[in-house]
Amino acid sequence: MFAIKPTADNLELIAQQAVEGFIIGLHKSPFHGFSVEFAEHRQYNPGDALRHIDWRVFGRSDKLFVKKYEEETNLRCCIMVDTSSSMQFPQEKEKLSKLQYACVAAASLLQLLKRQLDACSLALFDEQIYFNSDCRSAPTHYRSLMTKISSVFDLEATNKTSNIAQSIHQIAEQIHRRSLVIIISDMVDDVEQMDALFDSLQHLRYNKHEVILFHVMDKQQELQFEFENRPYEFVDLETGTRVKLQPSQMKDQYLKEMDLFRKKIESQCYQYNISRVEIDLTEPVDKILHSFLLKRNKMQ
Repeated sequence: MFAIKPTADNLELIAQQAVEGFIIGLHKSPFHGFSVEFAEHRQYNPGDALRHIDWRVFGRSDKLFVKKYEEETNLRCCIMVDTSSSMQFPQEKEKLSKLQYACVAAASLLQLLKRQLDACSLALFDEQIYFNSDCRSAPTHYRSLMTKISSVFDLEATNKTSNIAQSIHQIAEQIHRRSLVIIISDMVDDVEQMDALFDSLQHLRYNKHEVILFHVMDKQQELQFEFENRPYEFVDLETGTRVKLQPSQMKDQYLKEMDLFRKKIESQCYQYNISRVEIDLTEPVDKILHSFLLKRNKMQ
């Protein structure tokens, strides 16, 4: 996937290639027709499409009934991308940062939604939402969203904290039609904000939106805490706080706290029926998206 390292200039090309890669093997559209809602049953009449027969009802009653639907419209999707300073980790030339990876993933999803003629909006946030587009399906709209994604690919914002909960609440208040909300973030926030964060996710679900969380992390450094046994200066990219220490001094405690953090997010997502996709920066975008969309198709 990253034979050509993505840059702001070739982001759209890379996204198109990723879509070509992960769409192979998907037997039906993973998102299209999201807002088709069941209304009621009616008795089967000869000539009705067999795909609308409710086989579960047939199994219980030995009678054929078909499903009637309230509406059949294309998907409305909002992609939220966290651009806070913590997303600029790791700052290595040969490796994509979490923000750059998020941009590639968002651009790839935009390409897929564009193919399906679905409507999409884009929201960029750090301490607050500072960009929030309309939700449209026009080709010119998608081009403008791709341009906006490219503009933050190499963003270097210093000491920009994140307020994920407030941003999600704001989106939940602004989206008035049932939609799919995709959040791409490392979920790094103050410990005191975690309950508020889960409340905001519940707000989206209460409003009947489907929510997908792409949780972006560097597995080697953030999850496994793999560093050489020598002194390091660790810098909090969001606050600028610096701490000098030997990694071995705090590795066990760090891994314990990180494990609790991941398990809490996982359990809350399960409780609120939110799809959580854990992303490692070393994994190609097309592989991650293909695996997720294939699983999603099987669940539909």
